[in-house]
Amino acid sequence: MAGRSRIYKDLGIKPIINAHGHPTAIGGNNPSAIVTAAMEDASLDYVKMSELVEITGTRIADMLDVPFAMVTPGCAAALSLGAAACITKDHEDKIEQLPDTTGLPNEFIIQKQLRVNYDKAVTVPGGVLIEVGDEDATTEKDIESAINENTAGIHYLAGGLYDDPDDREKRSDIVSFNKMIKLADRNNLPLLIDAAGQVYPTNRLSYYAQNGADLVGYGGKYFEGLNTSGLLLGASKNLMRLAYRHSFLGFEYENTRVFGRSIKMDRQTVIATYVALEEWLKMDHESRLSEYETRLNKIRYEITNLPGVTVVDFPGKGMVEGLRLIIDKGKAAVSAEELEESLKNGSPIIHLRTDGVKDSLIIRIQTVDDGDEQLILKRLKEELD
Repeated sequence: MAGRSRIYKDLGIKPIINAHGHPTAIGGNNPSAIVTAAMEDASLDYVKMSELVEITGTRIADMLDVPFAMVTPGCAAALSLGAAACITKDHEDKIEQLPDTTGLPNEFIIQKQLRVNYDKAVTVPGGVLIEVGDEDATTEKDIESAINENTAGIHYLAGGLYDDPDDREKRSDIVSFNKMIKLADRNNLPLLIDAAGQVYPTNRLSYYAQNGADLVGYGGKYFEGLNTSGLLLGASKNLMRLAYRHSFLGFEYENTRVFGRSIKMDRQTVIATYVALEEWLKMDHESRLSEYETRLNKIRYEITNLPGVTVVDFPGKGMVEGLRLIIDKGKAAVSAEELEESLKNGSPIIHLRTDGVKDSLIIRIQTVDDGDEQLILKRLKEELD
């Protein structure tokens, strides 16, 4: 339960009940006991990092049945290394020049509808994002019209935990993945994909690379790894090799002065990512989600009849791992905004998730310590009853 840490007490830092999920702003994720034990074991000896990254990458590629894989310090780092590989694809002698891209193709085409704050990662090695499309839609013609001699690749947002690839394929306002693969291929351009949270169902970890995506980034925290862990997967051997050369390993073992030295990894991070993924792939996810439902019902049944409060499953389809509270501010004791602030500034401190749905808050149970759902319920009743 929240409040167990002695070091935070010594520092005077108040603990947070995390019902938001995996935001980096409050710590990302707690690794499992198995992952923590593996990290402790990895601390017992020093190893050659190039060997560690290469062997775990091979094992991960085998686990996921994808061509190539590499552990990275987060999904953003995976995208930055991938972008660097795309920029230097035909100019390997210019690796040390980045982030100065003078004389190199450095533009990455991205659809207007698929912009997020995280696409900034592509600019770290000198990439420039070229947004195409208008408010209504992006078409294949929009993308192909933007391709020129400065185009290094195409960036595609596969989405987060709740974005269904099949739903993306049905959208008429974007050029979906299956169309993008063909478009990128006929224009001889790499496709760099942000699939940070696409970890469940577990086949999504393989889907993009198995279907031809050159480079795909994932966030390790979403499969119960560390906040500072991730994966770069891909179908392109040459681009994956270049991503490796741009990483801290190229700096250390090839004496190449690359930007990737600033995003190095501990050996414990590599092992944690490998073990967390292994555990995630063999986990009984039906039991996991059933346990979430049991814990969520402790809250659901006691607040569903409070005035002005409607409780529905979150997400609305697929796996249920949270509750959405819809607050009618004309009938409830407080508005959704007031409730969020009261919980953030109360005792204990509780963080809920918000999204684009007006007058609502989300309780995500995955990152709530067992038993803390009772504290969430107590505070909700205090504010809403």
